[in-house]
This record gives sequence, C-alpha cells and structure tokens, in this order.
Amino acid sequence: MNVASAENFWQNLPKPFLILAPMEGVTDVVFRQVVAKAGRPDVFFTEFTNVSSFASEKGKHDALERLDIAGLSSRVCSETLKTDNSSNSNTPRKNLESPIVAQIWGKNPEHFGETAAALSELGFSGLDINMGCPDKHVNKAGGGAALIKTPELAVECIAKAREKTSLPISVKTRLGFTYVEEYKTWLPLLFRQNLAALTVHLRTRKEMSKVPAHYKLIPEIVKIRDDISPNTKLIINGDIMDKNQALELSLKYPGVDGFMIGRGVFQNPYCFTSHKPSREELTELFLYHLDLFDLRAEELSERGSRYPYEPLKHFIKIYFSGFDGSKELRAKMMECKTTRELREVIR
Repeated sequence: MNVASAENFWQNLPKPFLILAPMEGVTDVVFRQVVAKAGRPDVFFTEFTNVSSFASEKGKHDALERLDIAGLSSRVCSETLKTDNSSNSNTPRKNLESPIVAQIWGKNPEHFGETAAALSELGFSGLDINMGCPDKHVNKAGGGAALIKTPELAVECIAKAREKTSLPISVKTRLGFTYVEEYKTWLPLLFRQNLAALTVHLRTRKEMSKVPAHYKLIPEIVKIRDDISPNTKLIINGDIMDKNQALELSLKYPGVDGFMIGRGVFQNPYCFTSHKPSREELTELFLYHLDLFDLRAEELSERGSRYPYEPLKHFIKIYFSGFDGSKELRAKMMECKTTRELREVIR
C-alpha cells in the first residue's frame, strides 16, 4: 500500500511523537494501561507475537491473548476498574489504546501474510515487523535480528504481509547484526520497501545494550531516508529515557519524526510526561497495577488460561526505589505470593 494512504495513522501524528517500545514480558495489555494512566505515549506497541504460532492450531490461542487490546478484547480498561459486561450487548467496545500497533516476528512469509490478514479485524491501527530482537532463541529460529542476515527473506516477509492487509506496515530493526557498518546496505534496503515507518535501534545485535547508542549516525540515516523514501516516518530508539530527552534530541536532529522509549519506563513510568512523581503517586500507580492484574487474571481464568503471578515481581522496583527503606520494603514484597499480600505490605 502507499504510505500516504488515508488509513496510515503515522501521517497524522505530532512531531516529535513518542512510542512505548515493545518489550517482551513487560508491555502486555496490563502494563500498557498503567503507562497510559501515568501519561499516554502517542503510539502503543504490543509485545511481539510469533506469526508461526498464530498460524498454528496449537499456538493461536496464546497468540490471540498477546494481541488483546484494552477495552476492545480485554476487560482491562484505563478509565475504570470494573468488569466490562458489554460483550452480550450490541454496543461495540471502545479501543482504549488507539493508535496501537501489533508487532509480529518470524521468518515464514506465508505465516506473515496469514497473521497480517487478521490484524485489522482485531482492531489494530498498524502492523510492525520485528527485525531487531537480539534474543538468541528468536535469532536461532531465524527471526528478529537474524533477518538482517537474510535480506531477501526479510523483503519477502514484508511483501507477503502487505499483500494481505491494508494496515500501514512498519519495521523495527538495528543498525546491523554484527557490524555497525551494515546499516549502509541494510537500512537503504528497508527504506526501498516503502514502509509507513522505520524504527532504528542505534546499536547492532552483537552490541545488545552494552554500548551507548550511536547517535552520531542519525544525520546520515536521515539523509538515507530522505533520498529513498521521504514519506517514511523515521523513529529512533536506544538510550532514550524520557520526554524531555526526546524533545532535546528532536531539536538537535529535526529530521527524526519520533522517538521510542523502552527501558526509560523502568526509571519513571511517567516518562512520557515532564512530571516528577511523588512516592505517594507511585504507590497509587502500583495499586492500580495490582487492580488491573487481578482483572486480567480473572479474565484469563474464565478463558481456561492463566496470568502468572511471578512476573509481577519484576515491576516492583519501578515503583519502590530511591528512598530510605525502599530496599527493605522490596525484600518484603518479593516474599509475597498474592496481590492481597502485596497490598497488606504496602498498607
């Protein structure tokens, strides 16, 4: 499809726009709504979903759970903490995360096409193909950053997805797999695919997050985009911690359209605003997180699935750190086994 299509929401965003980065095991439907309450990004991304799982009878149930959207296909809602009983009425549910982009990964072009065909029906605003994940298991399966090493296959996956959907297609990638210089051939190839948007994490797969992001390359990347596909929105990712930093980078690099924040949300869940939260505000936000967690656990239980408790502990440090006694408080909270016990410790 043409990136200037009326269905391309990317063209209507402010500049610079801010995105909550897709993070495995973190940015599910619950945590996205926690961030939305603290301060909404301009665009939401889901965790990534394996297209081969979606295309299989065995894996489709789990894949669909990962693609739940608050208010549309889930009880989790950023405005209220009550169960949505509208499913039996004729009133359509409201998508509380619009615009939201489904991120998918894999290496099978046919599976990309099958998944892409279903996403618009599920309420998504766009489709993003992950070509940057450094996880060794994902790479061993040929997905994520491994597609940098198989450019022809990467192009085929984009083409097959485009055949099956009218949603705007974007890609999230890295500078290269092993060497920074790979961007000189890899990024032009992607820009030639007429993408709606391209997110570049300014490191290689080999570098992981062990070195500073290569901001010095931004002007050259902007020029590559301008020369090949000026309508493609360019998004920068890597070491961007909050809104204020993104605004400073936008002044320095005006050719960049948007910035994606990932790890910054662990330092401050209010990172999409200029607000400095108090301890009381962070505590209230965590209690909100627990309420949403309980709703999600109840919902998945009714579906015959479950929402495991243990991963919830990974979030505790976001809310309780940097003050006298925070370490001891976290230690007590880590011993808890239910959200009720967590609430009792907080009280």
